[in-house]
Amino acid sequence: MSASLTVAIKQAARELGFDAVGISLLATQTTPPANLNHQASADDLLDRLQEWLRRGYHATMAWMVRDPQRRADPTQVLPGCRSIISVGMNYYTEQRADERAGNGRIARYAWGIDYHKILGDRLAQLAECIIALAPDSVNRAYVDTGPIMEKAWAQQAGLGWIGKHSNLVSTDFGSWLLLGEILTTLELEPDEAGTDLCGSCTLCIQACPTGAITEPYVVDAGRCISYLTIELRGTEPPIAEDLRRKLGNRIFGCDDCLDICPYNIQAGPTTEPGFQSSSLTCAPSLLSLTKMDEQTFATTFKHSPIRRAKYTGLQRNLSWALSNEAPSADGHSTTLPPNADPR
Repeated sequence: MSASLTVAIKQAARELGFDAVGISLLATQTTPPANLNHQASADDLLDRLQEWLRRGYHATMAWMVRDPQRRADPTQVLPGCRSIISVGMNYYTEQRADERAGNGRIARYAWGIDYHKILGDRLAQLAECIIALAPDSVNRAYVDTGPIMEKAWAQQAGLGWIGKHSNLVSTDFGSWLLLGEILTTLELEPDEAGTDLCGSCTLCIQACPTGAITEPYVVDAGRCISYLTIELRGTEPPIAEDLRRKLGNRIFGCDDCLDICPYNIQAGPTTEPGFQSSSLTCAPSLLSLTKMDEQTFATTFKHSPIRRAKYTGLQRNLSWALSNEAPSADGHSTTLPPNADPR
């Protein structure tokens, strides 16, 4: 029953448009982690999370501190959880950002429609399929919205491995997978965990403009451009000028550590229309965006991840980018040059 049910669920996931799907199985008293070579220990995940928090690498993200035991243990999120179905969607597009003077840069995942909507709708459909296959099951779906260490479970499900930049890397899709998962009370057939293939490569660490990757697999959010331009709140937060200059023209997120990964050469473009870019996201004019009022911002970015930064956050980011474009004392622009095409 378990094997055939697992096959049916994976087939349904692929038919719904997920590019990757895998299963991880949680340990029980009768099947402890030692007997499951694919099994991530909740205790191990908790230890790693608490060490990261102890270092203060969560910066102002206070929600990360709340109940870390629950975040590390899926059975505290869904009592009776036995398996986690991890899914991924490729969001790589062949378009390149237009970084001519006067334009900002937006992270690739935010070029199209909010991935929470795209993955969330399909995960809801997948959950319905599971109920049809196993009416007695209890299932709970998340797309980066619940206290789930989704990258760790995606690695356990064989979707890839967590690279030295702390993001998932896939041999098929490189750095360009958006993740979601369904926690279920079903005991499904697990996949082999992904093997770390980073080897001695440190390109992502070298590529980080702000030195946020303090050591392999560890990121200090307080120095990460994605955090600084998305999660950091306030119009004038305390940010050192040298750090601000390193943001360059980035106004929402950063792809530098992802762009440089050698495994991207394997990745093909997505066929998902919702991930395609627009002129606004591929070539955002800094000056034009500064003239946008709050209502226009709400309307323009209603279905975009960019609304996460809020109007005040985006305007602050624009002011930083414009300041970085201004000639420095030696007469040169402080904006960093655009990255080479990683492919």
